[in-house]
Amino acid sequence: MKNILFINTGGTISSSYQENGLTPTQNAENILEQIPELTNICHIDAFDLMSMDSTNTQPEDWASIAKLVHRSIQRYDGIVIAHGTDTMAYTASALSFMLGSVGKPVILTGSQVSILAEHTDSKKNVIDSFLAACGERPGVFVVFNGKIINGCRASKVRTRSYNAFESINYPYIGTVEDGKVIYNKDLLQPHPIHYSYNDNYCAEVFLLRLIPGTNPHIFDAIRSLGYKGIVIEGFGMGGVPFKERSLINKIEELMREGISIAVTTQCPYEGGDLTIYEVGQKVLEKGVIPGYDMTTEALVTKMMWALGQTLDPAEVAKIMATNYADEFGLPEML
Repeated sequence: MKNILFINTGGTISSSYQENGLTPTQNAENILEQIPELTNICHIDAFDLMSMDSTNTQPEDWASIAKLVHRSIQRYDGIVIAHGTDTMAYTASALSFMLGSVGKPVILTGSQVSILAEHTDSKKNVIDSFLAACGERPGVFVVFNGKIINGCRASKVRTRSYNAFESINYPYIGTVEDGKVIYNKDLLQPHPIHYSYNDNYCAEVFLLRLIPGTNPHIFDAIRSLGYKGIVIEGFGMGGVPFKERSLINKIEELMREGISIAVTTQCPYEGGDLTIYEVGQKVLEKGVIPGYDMTTEALVTKMMWALGQTLDPAEVAKIMATNYADEFGLPEML
């Protein structure tokens, strides 16, 4: 029987109704006690790292989780992390980069309904996660509603439904059906690149979603706040306006000052391509980093991770252009 570490960080799965609404109150042992079936799957050690609504999660917490996983992974066959759903995709993406070539399954899961509720999705999600943690596929994954999702491809797309998460622009790693893990046969081999554990990060990354009429001086405000990187969600394929209220000059100005800027699309599916339209080519010519088909969560956390290693824009661009965990595909591959 395999040995799995269960880490509790809070979230809806561990919540109960309090005076001000749902609040995490249950510890790791409380959660496990509600699912006695787990004793037939593996041996479990439980650990409470934190107890918070994931809306309150900060980049420091990603590093804390990464440190615990890194310290513990050699003693276990896999790790399951209970996490709130609201920022789970950010944490999963951050861990995908921080943990490096982890070599064993690291599973994040949670629920839309508390473990204490009668009709809860938490028990299925936890059981499925332990089954996946006992599997042979290494890496960071989100397991939810019977789906196994690459950690840096997961995104929460529904606020209430049990199928809250989807795999964006990438196949599901597998499914859990009737107590069995079924892997996607085309994805049995993990991404070949090997990279080392590194939990350094720079939290000074700003996400800017463009709307018609965005004031170019927003970039002056971003610069004044000390941000070292910006992720811009442009229109369509990633277009950025260059006529009325042109943003191009301000983008170029900030890049000359050493601020790294990536441009992606607002559309979650199919990815962006800055080479197709003039509104993309003009900003690409300034040297921005293409976001390709990365999720917003992966793009933001990867830039934080890259800037945690170097503030040299050229080196940041190299890191962003390296495919570490199948977080992106080039346009011709899409």
